[in-house]
Amino acid sequence: AGTLAALDSRRYLALLDAVDALLAAPPLRPAASAPPAKALPKALLKDYARLATRVEHALALAPGQERDRALHAARKAAKRARYAGEAAVPALGRPAQRFAKRMKAVQSVLGDHQDSVVAREALRALAVQAHLAGESAFTWGLLFGQEEAAATDSERALPGAWAEASRRRTRASLGR
Repeated sequence: AGTLAALDSRRYLALLDAVDALLAAPPLRPAASAPPAKALPKALLKDYARLATRVEHALALAPGQERDRALHAARKAAKRARYAGEAAVPALGRPAQRFAKRMKAVQSVLGDHQDSVVAREALRALAVQAHLAGESAFTWGLLFGQEEAAATDSERALPGAWAEASRRRTRASLGR
């Protein structure tokens, strides 16, 4: 009964009217009227530039929490660039596919690092709980060490993945 009342309410009907109006006249940016072959490379390169800034910033930092946060920000930028590249494939073809593949490789390395950051936080909390309960925290410490090594491996892999992803040829093939 509550669902039917909500679907019959003025608020819901106003929402439907607003959605219809949005679909009829979407507030598009000026670039939306440009041909895809012109607008999409520009958008992809903008996402690439955002990622480049974040990767270079993260790599300049010493290992630690600040670097972990910067690497996570770079991961989010890599994900955005990857999905933008994948969305551009129908219009741009192989160059966008290659771009998306390279961004995915960077995203994967950064994702592995972030997984380790999250795992280490959880392992640290479990070790503290074990210690406070009078139990041994040794196993949690071993697992923490393995995750720390995995993070170090990811950080070592990032410059190579980034060098491959940031090749000028990849960007030039987008047509700009």
